[in-house]
Amino acid sequence: MALSKEQQTKMWAMLNQTRGQIGLTAYKDYIFGILFYKYLSEKATHWLESVLRGETWRSIYSQDSARALDYMKKNLGYAIQPNDFFADWKIAIDEDRFNIGMMTDTFGHFNQQIAFEAKGDFEGIFDGMRFDSADLGANAQARASVMISMIELLSAPEFDLSGADDTVSDIYEYLVAQFAVVLASDMGQYYTPKEISNVMAQILTSGREDEESFSIYDPTVGSGSLLLTTASYLNNSKNRGMIKYFGQEKDATPYRLSRMNLMMHGVEYNDININHADTLASDWPDGVVNGKDTPRMFDAVMANPPYSAHWNSKDREDDPRWREYGVAPKTKADYAFLLHCLYHLKDSGRMAIILPHGVLFRGAAEGRIRKALIDKHQIETVIGFPDKLFLNTSIPVCVLILRKNRVESDILFVDASKDFEKLKNQKHLRPEDVTKIVDTVVNRKEIEKYSHLATLEELKENDYNLNIPRYVDTFEEEELIDIVEVSNDIMKLNTEIKQAESDILAMLDELAVTPETKALIEATKGVFNND
Repeated sequence: MALSKEQQTKMWAMLNQTRGQIGLTAYKDYIFGILFYKYLSEKATHWLESVLRGETWRSIYSQDSARALDYMKKNLGYAIQPNDFFADWKIAIDEDRFNIGMMTDTFGHFNQQIAFEAKGDFEGIFDGMRFDSADLGANAQARASVMISMIELLSAPEFDLSGADDTVSDIYEYLVAQFAVVLASDMGQYYTPKEISNVMAQILTSGREDEESFSIYDPTVGSGSLLLTTASYLNNSKNRGMIKYFGQEKDATPYRLSRMNLMMHGVEYNDININHADTLASDWPDGVVNGKDTPRMFDAVMANPPYSAHWNSKDREDDPRWREYGVAPKTKADYAFLLHCLYHLKDSGRMAIILPHGVLFRGAAEGRIRKALIDKHQIETVIGFPDKLFLNTSIPVCVLILRKNRVESDILFVDASKDFEKLKNQKHLRPEDVTKIVDTVVNRKEIEKYSHLATLEELKENDYNLNIPRYVDTFEEEELIDIVEVSNDIMKLNTEIKQAESDILAMLDELAVTPETKALIEATKGVFNND
C-alpha cells in the first residue's frame, strides 16, 4: 500500500530537520545507504528468528563463528556479525556509547561477509558513505553526531519496515522521487516519470502477463525503476527465480541505487545481474567472449538513455550491434543505444526506448539507420509525449516500440502530447491518459487527431521521415469570425459607453460642490466631451 500524503510530508520534513549542514547531494548517499542497511539487518533478524528455534545469534556465533556466518551467507548472500545490526547502533546511542568507528567497523565486516555468488550484487554498495569525509563534519565527534541523527530518524515509526511487504519499497521509491525533484541536475537523469514507465511496461508485457519465466534488461538502468515497473505487470514477479533482472550503468551512484532498489522491492540477489560499465564502450551482457559473439537475449528491453550524448564512434563498423545498420554519429548516440537494445532482444520479445524527437527526422547517418529499421519492419509504434514531463529537461520526448521479426510493415503513430495535467512547472499524465495510450497501442487503434496506422508506402512517400505531425493531423480549424456581428457589437458598446458618460456627468451636476472642486468637475466634463 502506497504511503499516504501525510506520511510523505512528515517523512520529508523529518529528513530536512536532520540534514543540518550536509549538502543534499552528499546526504542522499548516507540516508539511502543506512536505510538499505536497516533493511538488510531486519531481513537477517527475521531469518534468524525463523531458524534459531530459541537459540540466540550471539550464542551460535560464539560456538563456531565461521560456520555460522557461512550458513547465513548461503541463505541471504551476506552475513551480519553480532553487534553489527542496525538495532545495535540504536542501543549504543541510547546507552551513550556510540562512536563513528562503530559504523566503519560494521561496513568493513559486512564487505568481508558477502557470499561469492552475491559479490556482484553487494560489493561496493555502501561505497557512497565515507565516515572520514569532511561532508559529515570537521572531526569524529561531529561526524558521529550526524550519524546519530540519521539513525534516530530511521528508527522513527514513519520508517518502520516491519509492516506490509511493500512498506520498504514505498519508502525507497518516495525518497528517490523526492531527491530527483530537488536534485534534478544530479539525479533527474536517472529518474523516469512513473507514468511513462507504466506506458512502456504495459506495452512490453501485453499478452505475456502469465508467463512463468521472463527476462528483462535495461542498458542504462539508472535507479532501476523501469525494470521494477515492467516486472510489476507480470503475475509471477513475486515468485523467486521467475523474473531475471539485468542492467548496466556507467555512473557509480545510480549503480548502487539500482541494486538497493531492486532488493528493497523484494527481488532476491540471485535474480539480479547489474553491471557497472559503459554500455556503448563494452557490450554487455556477454557480448564478445574470447573473440566469439555470444549475446544474451531478453524477453523485454527498455531504456531511457542520455539524449543525444557524445560517444566514441570511431572504428565501430564491425561491432555486431551496429554492423547491419550503420554507426550513429559521434555527437548523437541515440541510435547507438536503440540498436544495442534491439540487438539483445529475443525474436519473440519487444523493446521500448525513450528518445528525443530528433531521431524521427534527422538525416545523414541517422536517416540511413532509420531507413534500415523501417525496411526491416522493426519499428512497430512511435508515441509522442508532452514536454515538461521530465525533471532534468523540458523537451518533449517520444517512445519507440520495436520488435525484431515483424511480418507487418506498418507503423502506428500516436500523438499523446495534448493530454496531460499541469502541475506548477511540470506536466503530468493522468491515469486516463496512460490508459488511452496503452489501449491505442496494444489494439493498434486509429483515432482521429490522435493516432494513425501508416503503411510502408506512406512512410516511403515521406522519405522515411517519422515526424509525428506528418501522419497525425491535430490541426483544429478556428471558428470563422462574423465581421458584421463584431461591428454591431462594437457600435452597441460605444452607445453604452456614451450613456454611462452622460449618467456620470448628470450625477456630478447634482452634487453640492465647493469653489475648490468646481474646477475639477469642469475638467472632468472636458475629458468626456473631448473623447
